[in-house]
Formats: sequence, structure tokens, C-alpha cells
Amino acid sequence: MFTGIIEEIGTVERIQRGARSAVLHLRARTVLEDLKLGDSVAVNGVCLTVTALRPGGFSADVMHETLDRSALSELRPGSAVNLERAMAANGRFGGHIVAGHVDGTGRITRLRRDDNAVWYTLQAGPEVLRYVVEKGSVAVDGISLTVAQVGQDWFSVSVIPHTASATVLGQRRAGDRVNLECDIIGKYVEKLLRPAQGQSPEGEGITLEFLAQNGIL
Repeated sequence: MFTGIIEEIGTVERIQRGARSAVLHLRARTVLEDLKLGDSVAVNGVCLTVTALRPGGFSADVMHETLDRSALSELRPGSAVNLERAMAANGRFGGHIVAGHVDGTGRITRLRRDDNAVWYTLQAGPEVLRYVVEKGSVAVDGISLTVAQVGQDWFSVSVIPHTASATVLGQRRAGDRVNLECDIIGKYVEKLLRPAQGQSPEGEGITLEFLAQNGIL
């Protein structure tokens, strides 16, 4: 589990591409301090397992499913990436619960400066936006951000200068694709509110009859 507080900006050193997978070789410093083989590191918000360590960097395998569902497929040698180690049990919970399992990707459509902040407007699909709520949390390339506005096919976040300079978000431009992970709590709530298959007609959701049948009323 992660918190969406980026520890450092790393760099893609090289990429070994397979037929449908890849191995990322990344340069880093801060996250290497107590890193071990098998540890989890979020790379642009995607939870990856450390498969090799070396002075000044580490490697991680990326499977076909991950390449299909994230923007990691667009990385190139020299690309900057957000890095965060899994949260320590005694660490501060500065962001929100981030699993490192992206729900999809979005595209930055507009950047607008507002005094000391920058507004980023991102276009996303309905499978992502169904869980995006105003003043809720969302992870953009692994960065824990607060949703400022939500539209029919877009949402906006406002970013302070520190966040922009300490993450790759400050290097993003209109047209760039980013990884998106919604607040996991909303997904669990939705799942729990769905009636068990066959116990309630499709589309009815939770009804008084369903609650009575299951001993809740």
C-alpha cells in the first residue's frame, strides 16, 4: 500500500522489451536506502516488484496486463518517473490509500495558472469518472491529489508549486497521458452495495425486500 506522497523523481535508464512485456531499469537514490529484492515500489503510480538491485538503481518486471492498462508503455530511456516505496507501518499517512493498481489512464487537456497554483484538467473515461467526486481523492501518476471539479468526461485538480516541482507533474503538458487510480473506498462500497447474483432482480440494487430476506430488517 502507498500514500501518494512521492519520495523522488527517478529516471528510466533502459527498457528491455519482450514480445508483450518489459523490464524497466531505473535510476534512483532515495528509494534505494532500505530497498530489498521483492519489495514494492510505485512507478508513476503502478505497483511494481523489485527484481534486481544495483548501485544507483533497481529493475522491475512489467507484465502485459500492466502495459495494456497503464501509461508505462509510453516510457522511454530518459523518461522521468515518480517513485514511492510501500508505506512503512510506522510512517505518516500524508495522502490517501493508494493500492498501485491503476483504474485506467487519462489525458491532460488543459493547464491553467491561478496565482501560485496550476490547474490541470484531465479527460477520462466513465469507468474512472464514476468514482471521482468533488473534494475526493485521486492518484495521478501516483500523486495523491484532491479533486477540485468534475464534469461529464473530465475532472480538474489544483497543484501547488511544491507538488509540481517534486513530481513529474511539473513536466507534463497538454496531450500527455497519465495513470489514474480512484479512491479504493468508493470501489469497495459499490461492490458491497450490489446484491448477490440471483437474490435481487438486475437493476434494482438494494431493496427493502432484499434486506428483509437477508435478515437485516
